[in-house]
Amino acid sequence: MGKSKKRRAPLWARISVVAGVLLLVPGGGAVVAGRTLLSDYTDQVTDDSLLNDIDAPAEAAPPKREVDIDGPLNLLLVGIDPRDDKTAPLADSIVIAHIPRDRHSAYLFSMPRDLYVDIPAFKESGTGADTTKINAAMSYGSRLKNGGYSPSQGFQLLAKTVSNRTGITAFDAGAIINFGGFKKIVEAMGGVDMVIDMDVKSEHLKPDGSTRDRIPACQGHHRCAHPYTGPQKFYKKSDEPVHLKAWEALDYVRQRYQFKGGPKMGDYDRQRHQQQFIRAMAKQAMSKSVVSDPAKLLKVVKAGGESLTFSGGAHTIVDWAVELQSVNVDDMVTVKLPGGGVYEGREYLGERFDPEVDDFFKAVTEDRVAAFLLDHPGFVNQDQ
Repeated sequence: MGKSKKRRAPLWARISVVAGVLLLVPGGGAVVAGRTLLSDYTDQVTDDSLLNDIDAPAEAAPPKREVDIDGPLNLLLVGIDPRDDKTAPLADSIVIAHIPRDRHSAYLFSMPRDLYVDIPAFKESGTGADTTKINAAMSYGSRLKNGGYSPSQGFQLLAKTVSNRTGITAFDAGAIINFGGFKKIVEAMGGVDMVIDMDVKSEHLKPDGSTRDRIPACQGHHRCAHPYTGPQKFYKKSDEPVHLKAWEALDYVRQRYQFKGGPKMGDYDRQRHQQQFIRAMAKQAMSKSVVSDPAKLLKVVKAGGESLTFSGGAHTIVDWAVELQSVNVDDMVTVKLPGGGVYEGREYLGERFDPEVDDFFKAVTEDRVAAFLLDHPGFVNQDQ
């Protein structure tokens, strides 16, 4: 790809959906509209510090890392719950998008939030090395010397932790998605249509979307595994896509607990649902109902500016679009990484990957994922 200064919204958002602000690129008049709208929001959502190398000398401001967006690409997409700068953020969703050099497809896979990993020491946050669940890396890395917290700084330590575990030397782009702001993107798009692949009951919400009541004994400092009581929102298994309002979609993809009489469920099911949601949202964002409606398009872009922090390795959001415009939403492949629990005696420490997952990571670093999946079809989610 030539390093053109012509800019338009990116496609990797089609892959990640984490950026409704980026979902504006199909073609024709919509491209012009996308360029004009996005010019007002590019600076608002960009923070190049996300891709800083935590091993670089702290006394010197790290230079922007030039990314070759002609080659195979790896993007790290992290979802966090709404937090203020006095609360440590946790990485509730960690998704990697791998895009091969040939641009014929895109692959999404998730790191379980409970994955038991080695987290390196980080001078900027003053934290030492630890072995614990991977979602703690964002929290550890986000600590500031003034007592506050920075998700962008936390992303740096999380990226290093993910790199160490996967063998992906460095990420070509990264994004933090604030789920509270992201809800506004889904609302601006009028909700989302997706298949519900299993019966699910909400741990958190009542049928009307209000928060379930807390068990009195679980109030205050008392912690309970399941602190809520009362009626639950129910998502019934469907063979065809059903329309979900924004609060329903975001609630559905948060769930990971089996309910009494329901199907077995865990964090791997939640990962699958998040990936399905990403694909459904990406497809809907590219539909004529959004890109051909200037008012709706503007709402989506503004909502994206409130929920997204992006870094593209010295390339802007719109630079990425020019390179990735040929990737089709229907060509996304969602990958499941098998694993199980890690225990010390009876104490649950977190999750681990099965040994063959390391072979998958090696295939990612060598840009031969398609060949690997042909030999290991069990890694492909059956929602394809």
